[in-house]
Amino acid sequence: MLNNDNMTCADQLIQAEAQSWDYILNYVRPSCIKCAIELGIPDIIHKNANPIMSLSDLVANLPNLNPSKAPFIPILMRVLVHSGLFNYHQQQGDGYSLTSVGRLLVENDPSGKRSFFLFAQHPVVLNTAASVSEWLRNDLPTAFETAHGKSHWDYCAEEPKFGSVFNDAMASDSRLISNLLISDQCKGVFEGLTSLMDVGGGTGTVARAIANTFLSLKCIVLDLPHVIGDQKGTGNLEFVAGSMFDKIPHANAVLLKWILHNWSDHDCVKLLKRCKESIPSKERGGKVIIIDIVMDDNSISSSNEQLVEAQHMMDFIMRITHPSKERTKKEWEKLFLDAGFTEYKIITSLGLRSLIEIYP
Repeated sequence: MLNNDNMTCADQLIQAEAQSWDYILNYVRPSCIKCAIELGIPDIIHKNANPIMSLSDLVANLPNLNPSKAPFIPILMRVLVHSGLFNYHQQQGDGYSLTSVGRLLVENDPSGKRSFFLFAQHPVVLNTAASVSEWLRNDLPTAFETAHGKSHWDYCAEEPKFGSVFNDAMASDSRLISNLLISDQCKGVFEGLTSLMDVGGGTGTVARAIANTFLSLKCIVLDLPHVIGDQKGTGNLEFVAGSMFDKIPHANAVLLKWILHNWSDHDCVKLLKRCKESIPSKERGGKVIIIDIVMDDNSISSSNEQLVEAQHMMDFIMRITHPSKERTKKEWEKLFLDAGFTEYKIITSLGLRSLIEIYP
């Protein structure tokens, strides 16, 4: 007969094994989600007249599905239901509906993460993560360079297909941020400004949303020539090709959305000094608006464990992809002071990230 100590040990072993299987099999989940996106399952259910779509109708609407593979679809859907992307409705003839997370994978969803998910599952990204142990034994700056022989930015410039996937991911993230920035919670940040320079603004997703909301505010997007491409300005939106480290054109305020976490402390201070040179004094309305992660943000840690874990994962990714990191409030403050700024305030949490205003 097992005594209590033996039963406790057995329970702990079973729990440890269950947790180990979760780690071992965890790669299956993103593979299934990627498969669902490529098959168009979120879009098919989203476009269905009835919010609940039967399995038979779903299978019938899957493009180019080999008929012999149809029995596999409920197996795939079972994993996706367990992963929280779909609801299962047994009473409606094995029907499925989208969850709030599943809606983020619908093509062209205003707040969608579809492009970002496909970027995260790109072989270039996966190979970087797989090279961490090798990187820890060499003297290269990043695991990205260990895996691919060049920096992330050089790879994007020299491999247009991957660069396009990366830019699409950034644009999809910008759509989500745009919705938050023009909401009543955040729009006060832009009121009273006459011009805004969106540094590293990509194809202008955020700047366009701000320009359409504040018609008297001139918005300028600054990014590298191969990123700007053939983007054309309209009305109060303008595109300028150039390097942010060389010169930032003058503006009332500068916006840095998810830019500084890509760079070392030295480069961040250099960039912030460029920003300071391009804006007027605080008394004349000059400021820099930063959207980035603030690690150990109490407003997050007290309410959402998943966001805290996501912050830690992003910190890991930044350190292996760029010679950079996510920063705590104290680390941000040091950057601001080293760059010559005198005051800052963290306004609000934007989910994973925070909005910070800094003043010369």
